[in-house]
Amino acid sequence: MKFDKKHNQQKGKSFDPDFLRAKYREERDKRLRSDGNEQYQEVKGDFSYFIEDPYIDNEIKRDPLEDEVEVVIIGGGFGGMLAGARLRESGINDFRIIEKGGDFGGTWYWNRYPGASCDIESYIYFPLLEEINFMPKAKYTNAPETLEYCKLIAEKFKLYENSCMQTEVTSAEWDESISKWIILTNRKDKIKARYLVNSNGPLNRPKLPAIKGIHDFKGHTFHTSRWDYDYTGGSSSGNLTGLKGKKVAVVGTGATAVQCVPHLGETAEHLYVFQRTPSSIDLRNNTKTNTEWALNLKPGWHEKRRNNFESLLAGVYQKEDLVNDGWTDLFKIFFGAFRKIRPSNYKMATWAVSSVFSSDLYRLGFEGYMRNKFMNFVGHDNLMKEMEMADFEKMEKIRARADAVVEDEKTAESLKPYYRQLCKRPCFHDEYLQTFNKPNVTLVDTKGRGVNRITKKGIMFEGKEYEVDCIIFATGFEVGTAYTRRSGYEIYGKEKQSLTEKWKDGLSTFHGMHTRGFPNCFFFGPQHSAFTANFTYSLDQQSKHLAYILKKASDMGITRIEASKDAEEGWIKTIVEKARLNQDFQEKCTPGYYNNEGQPNPLAQNTFYGGGPIEFFSLMDKWRSKGNLEGLELTN
Repeated sequence: MKFDKKHNQQKGKSFDPDFLRAKYREERDKRLRSDGNEQYQEVKGDFSYFIEDPYIDNEIKRDPLEDEVEVVIIGGGFGGMLAGARLRESGINDFRIIEKGGDFGGTWYWNRYPGASCDIESYIYFPLLEEINFMPKAKYTNAPETLEYCKLIAEKFKLYENSCMQTEVTSAEWDESISKWIILTNRKDKIKARYLVNSNGPLNRPKLPAIKGIHDFKGHTFHTSRWDYDYTGGSSSGNLTGLKGKKVAVVGTGATAVQCVPHLGETAEHLYVFQRTPSSIDLRNNTKTNTEWALNLKPGWHEKRRNNFESLLAGVYQKEDLVNDGWTDLFKIFFGAFRKIRPSNYKMATWAVSSVFSSDLYRLGFEGYMRNKFMNFVGHDNLMKEMEMADFEKMEKIRARADAVVEDEKTAESLKPYYRQLCKRPCFHDEYLQTFNKPNVTLVDTKGRGVNRITKKGIMFEGKEYEVDCIIFATGFEVGTAYTRRSGYEIYGKEKQSLTEKWKDGLSTFHGMHTRGFPNCFFFGPQHSAFTANFTYSLDQQSKHLAYILKKASDMGITRIEASKDAEEGWIKTIVEKARLNQDFQEKCTPGYYNNEGQPNPLAQNTFYGGGPIEFFSLMDKWRSKGNLEGLELTN
């Protein structure tokens, strides 16, 4: 398929929308597989070594615990740390954090690959900056600083006290006779807790592609989330001297590969990068923190900056873009489509005045009424078209960057992403594309099909065997699999009902944190809650919500909390009504974890809160302001 700009160019545009729609569809269809998520295999059995912890210097030796605490928090990433910090602030100190890693950090404990860095501005990604009086060294911080900051949080809020590191939960079961949770671990612990907080994180369990012959390879292999520096040498900043004279293959070209490939290309004798789908690579433009700016910040700056970012990503007008990065630029382009077709100020004022005589005002509320009027004015189809045009324009710039940076024309073409921007998580990097100009780096574009098989000596694709000494799997984490599979343990509620059974026909929660039949049990994450690129913001808000509920329950003498039937059903209805899960959009996207590998779940019930994070947490604020824990059944 070729595009002749001279003959196909739309008036006023440097691209042909019809060509791009057809090209996107063609590229998607190449990657569609009937096995969906089953194309990946669970890391267990013969593959268990892929999840072993290579970062533990000293194994903790202790006797099994058999005791009781008020709260057990499962997970020592940002969610677990923030839960502990906010509980401390509320005066609740009898809690224990259980973490399978050797220290706090979660994703940042596991992801230590060379070049690992956050793609969200550190001044908003790092929580508790004002509380700890800390300032990151750069706009986009690296993994070592992030991990050190996690340890600072743990020390500041005394999270190491009573914590269980190097410990994996095997099950959690509600005991109705004592109204407590019984938590069992791989260390034969048996811990009772009044409250159970599940903060496992969505990115904790690595996945492997189910490639034929993966058992046969005789060289060295590891997953990027368990980087083997004993083999590669060097550190997270690069200098991988152990790879000199070695041929290396990287399988995967997502966000992790984008960050580590430049370092691998610096030292390996030859690097083969096996690509199924190219990532969208925009400029990063990292800068060191301006000391003068940092010293002149006023109290409250952190929350203001985080809210500004979330508002811009939700399409809420802001006088100033405080973050001003690739993320906010992207969404300003998208939501600029609204402004192109918005009604005049006169018409908006007319609607507002006339609304007092409208019965719809009282049925929908003023905000809902105005939103309906706006949508009726512009039309859904017009709005979607403008959004699509903005998307095309942005992605054309991304593809043009590949042409401008990569010297080999064929390689540049292979690195161009042909899909809508938010089909996959956008990447920002200033060295990845340049790496393919090195004579020792080869992109093996599998044209969406993936590699054919792994042999004793290397990787086979289209009849050619690429002999390598080492295969590195940059294949990400499990996302679309069942909650209990990702967490690694089952949860049993009343009458021994498993969470897997409860959610088999769709997610069922109240505010994303409670699920009926599982008393005193809380869930952190985006399910039925706010979804945002800056995940720590959401986790902090959930932590504050948790602390409020437990403190309020303590003050009221409440010992048991459970979502009511009506509240849970009402929240499911809200999720469905607010759903932004556009089935048509998801089905047209290239396969990836955003759309369940090309098989998007048709149930709007299984998505996040569609009104955006600002709206969601405002709703939570209003709920807390009532002061009566509405929707929760309470027992003294």
